[in-house]
Amino acid sequence: MRLLALVAFASCFSAQAADPNKVLRIASPDIETLDPQQFNDSPSFDVIAAIFESLYEWDYLAAAPTLAPVVAAGPPQISADGLTWTVRLKPGIYFTDDPAFRGKPRELVAQDAVYSITRFLDPNLRRGGAPVSADLIVGMRAVVDAAQKSGKLDYDRPIEGLRALDHYTLQMKLTEVNYPIAQAILNYFLCAREVVEAANGDIRAHPVGTGPYRLREWQRGTKVVLEANPKYRTLRFPTSNDPTLAALEKSMQGKTLPQVGVIEIAIIEEDLPRLLEFERGTLDIAVLRSDIAGRLLSDDKLKPEYAARGIARHVYPEPYSFSVVFNMDDSVSGGMSKERVALRRAIALGFDRKTLIEVVYNGQALPANQLVPPGVAGFDPSMPPSPYNPAEANALLDRFGYKRGADGFRAAPDGKPLTITMSLRTAAVSRETATLWKKNLDALGLRSDYRMTPFQDFIKDLEAGKYQMYSAGYGGVPFGYAELWQLDGRQPTAVNASRFHFGEFDRAVDRFMSSPNEAGRIAASRAASEITATYGPLIPTIFRLENDFVQPWVLGYYKHPYTTYWKYIDIDLARQKRASH
Repeated sequence: MRLLALVAFASCFSAQAADPNKVLRIASPDIETLDPQQFNDSPSFDVIAAIFESLYEWDYLAAAPTLAPVVAAGPPQISADGLTWTVRLKPGIYFTDDPAFRGKPRELVAQDAVYSITRFLDPNLRRGGAPVSADLIVGMRAVVDAAQKSGKLDYDRPIEGLRALDHYTLQMKLTEVNYPIAQAILNYFLCAREVVEAANGDIRAHPVGTGPYRLREWQRGTKVVLEANPKYRTLRFPTSNDPTLAALEKSMQGKTLPQVGVIEIAIIEEDLPRLLEFERGTLDIAVLRSDIAGRLLSDDKLKPEYAARGIARHVYPEPYSFSVVFNMDDSVSGGMSKERVALRRAIALGFDRKTLIEVVYNGQALPANQLVPPGVAGFDPSMPPSPYNPAEANALLDRFGYKRGADGFRAAPDGKPLTITMSLRTAAVSRETATLWKKNLDALGLRSDYRMTPFQDFIKDLEAGKYQMYSAGYGGVPFGYAELWQLDGRQPTAVNASRFHFGEFDRAVDRFMSSPNEAGRIAASRAASEITATYGPLIPTIFRLENDFVQPWVLGYYKHPYTTYWKYIDIDLARQKRASH
């Protein structure tokens, strides 16, 4: 009875904390799904992270990636050999109401973690599973292999390495020590099996979670609206030992979370319309890049007129590696023959990163010389810069039989016409990027074409292999395995869109995953980058700088590259009202 009273009090208190008059207005590219085990893009992830919860998340205020409990009661208990991880869940956490629960409150329990982790690894779902995670959990590989053969995963089959020891205790046994992946598994979102089954597995637009928000409205291509979960427990703003964050903590001191009652996400693909809406005050936070961000800056600082309005700027390298990726199954530029490798290496030598950064990105990027970006475990600061040498690129093409015709453009070694086609997502920066690539490829005598599609169509084409080469970013996790996995031959095509298969590269990934320290991770990622430079399945181009501009009435904002900030935000309604007059 005492526990029920406490839970009821917390729910009531939370409903009072989230003020429906406080609306966080942001913009995002379109989302594809709200299924917590089938997303494959960051815009969908951000919305999912507000609706669903995981056992842990990355600490909002920590400089180094640190696990912070969400529905877990404390840190994971790890055995001395690193192979057994035990997590205790907090009691009294409930899913939002849904007909699948037959009118009864549905508590989150350890078996939900077992189900959700298993579902994330299902090879028959859109993501194609997660092979490394499946290999890591004792007994999971057999379950996944059987699902691959039959086309259906048996969710009732016991798994030795993934068990609910009791109502609130999850145990995970590993086949080998692998801290990055074990931590990643504990960050998987948790859902209820009966909701998934009631929807015949299709919960893309039917998300039912335990998170601080729930879905109110989703108009595809237009907007997503979330509202505070009235049954959500109360949270307190996190603390930090970093003195530079003292003012941030003070601004949120004593407040329960979430404070914001509604989140309105406008689907805006282009940066310029985002900037215009932000300047009008109709967006509270604007994520801007390249030359659009530069319109608010002078000498890489916020222009005085914006600083006078109290607008804040947060800038940092994104935890993504931006690259041009080749389809290794393509009949023109793919494959591992000497001629095809030479073509890809020549293209890499002929690409001008300096102009891309200075002209297209207005200085808001860093040149990429490896797979892993700065600030991510595995980044090697001693790696030399990538060369730009059009003369050497042309000589390489000459040597391997790519002869120029009367029009100045080259044919393939077999004499057939040669055109390089690049896929990009629809955006102004993509058009400028395509202009630069055409100039660089023209200088090599390579005829080129450019195909631009909306973001979600772009993702689907990559997964289906409907491209020759594409330009995009990948990553978003604290450890560089995400960037390395892009070329891991054991990964599904949803991850390894390049279809690159090379055993030596896969072994470098294994060394990265098993390394107990950063020195080992750096050595492994460097080896992987060197293999990539040799065979050319991917050309690292830039590490993009993200500029987040925040209105003065937004409180609690701290841009964490791996944790969605929405539940930590407050809106000063009085200051917002004054600014509107």
